[in-house]
Formats: sequence, C-alpha cells, structure tokens
Amino acid sequence: MSNKQRYIPHTDDDVKRMLGVVGKPTVDSLFAHIPARLRATRPLDIEPLDENSLIKHLGEMGGRSRPAIGSTFRDGAALSFLGAGVTPHAIPSAVDMLLQRSEWYTSYTPYQPEISQGTLQAIFEFQTMVCEIYGLGVANASMYDGASAAAEAVLMARRVTGRRHALVAGALHPHYEQTIDSYVAGEESGSHEDLAEIRWGDDGRVALKVLAEALAKSDDVACVVIQTPNFFGVVEDVKALAEMAHARGALLVVANTEPVAFGVVQSPGALGADIVVGEGLGLAIPPTMGGPGVGLFAAKAEYTRQLPGRLVGETVDKEGKRGYVLTLATREQHIRREKATSNICTNQGLIALAFTIHMSLLGRRGLVELAQLNLAKTEYAKSVIGKINGFSVAFNGPTFNEFAVRVRGGDANTTVAKLADQGIYAGVAATAPGMLPKGKGDDLMIIAVTERHSKADIDKLASALDWEQTS
Repeated sequence: MSNKQRYIPHTDDDVKRMLGVVGKPTVDSLFAHIPARLRATRPLDIEPLDENSLIKHLGEMGGRSRPAIGSTFRDGAALSFLGAGVTPHAIPSAVDMLLQRSEWYTSYTPYQPEISQGTLQAIFEFQTMVCEIYGLGVANASMYDGASAAAEAVLMARRVTGRRHALVAGALHPHYEQTIDSYVAGEESGSHEDLAEIRWGDDGRVALKVLAEALAKSDDVACVVIQTPNFFGVVEDVKALAEMAHARGALLVVANTEPVAFGVVQSPGALGADIVVGEGLGLAIPPTMGGPGVGLFAAKAEYTRQLPGRLVGETVDKEGKRGYVLTLATREQHIRREKATSNICTNQGLIALAFTIHMSLLGRRGLVELAQLNLAKTEYAKSVIGKINGFSVAFNGPTFNEFAVRVRGGDANTTVAKLADQGIYAGVAATAPGMLPKGKGDDLMIIAVTERHSKADIDKLASALDWEQTS
C-alpha cells in the first residue's frame, strides 16, 4: 500500500464484497442520488504530508496569525472589537478547572442513568438555566450552535402550526438566515420561496408596517423569526412583534447571540415569544476557528413533544433518592425514528457544561452586574465614536454590546482593513464575506464592546478611526 493510501483501511477486495452485499456495482453508484452539480469532479488539490511535516506546516500557518484580545495587555496582540454573533467574554479560570472534575465525565452517553448521573445532572442544570434566561418553560440540551438551533425552531414552528412559510427579519444574523434557508429548502418539497425577508426600519428594528403587510398577505405563515439584540446590536420590540404574529396565528421565534443581554433586558418568553434560540459560546470558551458552539433552545412547555434534541428530567429512584433520566429524545437514532423531530444526534456536552459552570459562578446578581457593565461600556463607545467627523451611530434604537456605525467614505471593509494594519480589529463590516450582500449596508461597521475592554481601549479605537485627524 502506498503512502497516499495509508489511511484507507479497505482493500479493493473488501470494497467489492461490500458492494455485492448492498447490490451496487460501484462506489459512485452509492451516491447517484446526489445531484451531479454537488459532487466533486476532480481530486482535491491537497498534498499529502507525513505527521512531522504536517505539524510543522500548521505551526508556520499559526505563526502568521496575530492573536486578538479584548484589552491591550500583551505585546504583539491585536486589540479586538470583533463580535457579529460570537462576542467573547472574560471566562474565569475556574471554568476550565471545574470541567476536569470527575463528577462531570461519567459515561458519555446519558441513556444509562445508573452510570451517567454526573452527565445527566449537568444537562439538567444547563436546561434550567436556559429556561430562566429566556423566560420559557422547557429547554433542550443542546443544539450544535445558534444557527442550527434557529433552523430547527422554524421546522418546529411548521410542525406546531401545520403551516409552511416563515417571515425572517432582515436584521437576523446572515449566517442564521442562510442556515434556515438550507434546512427549509432541503426538506422534501421544500423551496427557497418558503422564506421571505422583512427589512429593518430607520431605528434598526423590524419595520412593523412591512411585517403587518406581509402577515396580511398569507394565512400560511408558520412563524416570524427575529433576533434581539439583532445583527446590528439593536434590541427589538419583542412584545409588539409577538402580538402581531399571534394575531395571524403564527409563532414568534426569537434568536439571540448574546445571553448576557437578559441581565438588563426583559426575557423574550416574558414578552410573548414562543420559541427562543441562541448561542452560548461567548460565555463558555474563547472563539475558535469554526469550532464547536453551544446552541440554546427553549420553548413554551405546551410544545415539549415537538422539541428537537433531548430532554433530561429529574425523578426519584426506588429508594426515594433524587436522580436524573433522559426523559425525551425524539431523535433519528432511536427506534421510533419515523417520529423524530430532528436529526441532531448529540448535544455539545463539554461546551454546554462550560456555559453552565460560568453561569453558576455568576449567579443572578452577577449576570445583572455583568450586563450593566457591558451596557455602560458600549454606551461610552457610542458616544465617543459618534462624535468623530464623518462617523455616526447608524440606528437610534436601543442597543446592547454591539452597535453599527456609518463610516467615513462609505466603505466599511476599507475602514476595517486600515485599522487591522494598525493592530486593531475595529469590528465587522456588515458586507464582509459571508455577511450581508453588497448594497445592503456597505457603509456599516458593527463594533462589539464588552467587560474585556477598558476606557483606554475604547479611546484608542476612536483615535484610530479618526485617522485624518491623527495623520
């Protein structure tokens, strides 16, 4: 066997015997149902490397990167105001230490409660915290990330209502909208036309008049999907949106990429939301290169049996002692797979546990204080950047943690690139690759400010943005 085949465990004879069992003439015939346009037509242009060479190559790539930190305390690191869906917070060292305690790494699979009490309790506590943060009766544990959780919420709304279409806020994070579109269009008889986008108004919120007109056009709207704080950091009027959706028989799905906001903002569930989903990564681990997230998913208790994923419950054993069990798991792995609500086949256990430990360390009062600190720092940043000639805060709606500014010159991508050359990641251009399409906010830059930033950090960003004055 050659070096290029060293990781392929099956011989040609093995493959031939397996194909004979399944009744297929070739390996390609196994994938004939996949449209040709989605299949690779040539080998991937990847040079095979031995282990030592690969490690060296990856090290060289890493050496070209400049680490992004929230505060200027390390030479050579870039001052970062990046967010746009994954806003990092200061994570106590205790989180990593507690993750290593043996209580939490009992048997990985929670199907056997007699040997998985640590895992099951961790999941139960996670669910409880998500319910409290989002103000709803039931939460699962957990989804892959916020984007897939949002897509699962739309599918759930379709099951609950028996309707098909979804109205999606234009200020929903673009990655969430793209994921929802992929899920919906990928269903049997699904279509991209099952989604319609509702633009934002001058305040950065959903344009209520436009939403009302869209709801009035059809009796087949399953849900309205919004985000708060939204892609621009603006806090939506959830109560008004819930009332509008419910009046037309639709559910309100609320996405949220910043759970800290609900230390100072009323929870979506208390304001009428039916399903709330989000991303807890920023409170669990530092951002990674496309690595794991932790999808948060909560809903009204009446929709429990329509939840995707798994649900852990509390009970007592035959001796009356408290214990935890896997109460509900309508997943594709199980024997009633035709009744499955989702094909999410695992929860992000480690990241969910890190999120839970951090929230436990904060407590209710700590979450409120953290939220107040974030709000104060963000408001200061808005005030100083809004005074720079040629810059302005884009929307007058209330914001939390993130806010959008209109940049001098009208090209946010250029502004971002100029400051990166100075060692400052100033924010995310709204039309950066993978974000909003060109023409929908070319001059908008989204800046994230958290407790990790000092007043000096914010002043340094403001001075750098005003490059004409300082040059």
